[in-house]
Amino acid sequence: IASDSLHDRARKPHPRLYGTFPHVLAKYVRERKLLTLEEAIRKMTSFPARRFGLGKRGLIAPGYAADLVVFDPEGISDKATYEDPKRFPEGISHVLVNGTQAIVAGVHRGTRTGRVLEGSSS
Repeated sequence: IASDSLHDRARKPHPRLYGTFPHVLAKYVRERKLLTLEEAIRKMTSFPARRFGLGKRGLIAPGYAADLVVFDPEGISDKATYEDPKRFPEGISHVLVNGTQAIVAGVHRGTRTGRVLEGSSS
């Protein structure tokens, strides 16, 4: 599960930029029950990390990047629209990017600890 939307600082990016993962968790896991929560998380984390050769990412394990999202499975929902495409989803309380808190108690801290990831062909 991924999005082909890129952030180009456009005033109105596609809503999927902010909403893909919350949308999948709300609609296909919670509402339609087409995926288990575990399947969806694997398809959003370890599967693409392995597929794109992103090294020590996609799992919670010693030595791996600490990229973590804490969310409420019953409360997560996509709020981005075409009119307001940069609207943050609901139900996400904390986000760590490379071990640094980016969202705390639902509030974005303005940190910029992410970086462009380049995969390998192996």
